[in-house]
Amino acid sequence: MQWYSALREGLAKTRNELAGHMNALLGRQLVDEQFWQQFEETLIGADFGVATTEKIVEQLKLAAQQQNLRAAGDVIKVFRADVAEYVKHPHMAAVPLQARPHVVLVVGVNGSGKTTTIGKLAAQEKKRGHSVLLVAADTFRAAAVEQLAIWGQRAGVDVIRHKEGADPAAVVFDGLTAAKTRGIDIAFIDTAGRLQTKHNLMEELKKIRRIIAREVEGAPHETLLVLDASTGQNALSQARLFHEATDVTGIVLTKLDGTAKGGIIVAIMDQVDLPVKYVGFGERVDQLRPFDPRGYVEALF
Repeated sequence: MQWYSALREGLAKTRNELAGHMNALLGRQLVDEQFWQQFEETLIGADFGVATTEKIVEQLKLAAQQQNLRAAGDVIKVFRADVAEYVKHPHMAAVPLQARPHVVLVVGVNGSGKTTTIGKLAAQEKKRGHSVLLVAADTFRAAAVEQLAIWGQRAGVDVIRHKEGADPAAVVFDGLTAAKTRGIDIAFIDTAGRLQTKHNLMEELKKIRRIIAREVEGAPHETLLVLDASTGQNALSQARLFHEATDVTGIVLTKLDGTAKGGIIVAIMDQVDLPVKYVGFGERVDQLRPFDPRGYVEALF
């Protein structure tokens, strides 16, 4: 219940934005063309995205015709059920720890909350009784290694680090060597925040993946892309391009509490076919949690 309350609070801006528009729609007497136009504008405003919005509206129009729905409330009831289906994914759960070390590669652009996300996940896994090692392969940003070291200290886990400007691939190699030697359960690898349009940086990411695969069989077992929810449709573009370059297995969506665009979850899972595995909505360790589709839909409306 505490988790649901926190999620509901995190989605407050999105919910309030949607509620205002939905209440206006509920006041309409007829489900006419103007109703559909306003409904479409409402979803696009909440960052469901144009393509996903058009798909939802088309399906709703068909349902309204087949079920002879004339009241706005009946259409919106069907819509809520549809959203629940959009945010389900067969690979939503975290990958089970079948290898040691279980290697999690974390990628994303600067400012998305990548290093903080790693720190929170590390703290949670340590609390579950797993041994954890952090690998500071973000050697480009001056404060990145120090930030990860602070999180490591908080979580009570070691951090493998080199000097600023070191070769990220060398840090990854040393980190995985240490993880294997120590019998570590989970190794989280932080990478430099990079724009998805920078070809050379994306190529470096591919190099890191090759080293991981060479050093640990079947690794990386998870590649998590951290996205800032407040960036809206740009997050969708990032998801597409990172997935092409690094074979992303799941999304971590951060800063849900700072945006009215929480509908981006629906757009990502519809347009990129990637599961949102974790959502973040605050600075505390417990404010990053596995994504729950049912809780999301209830908190959204």
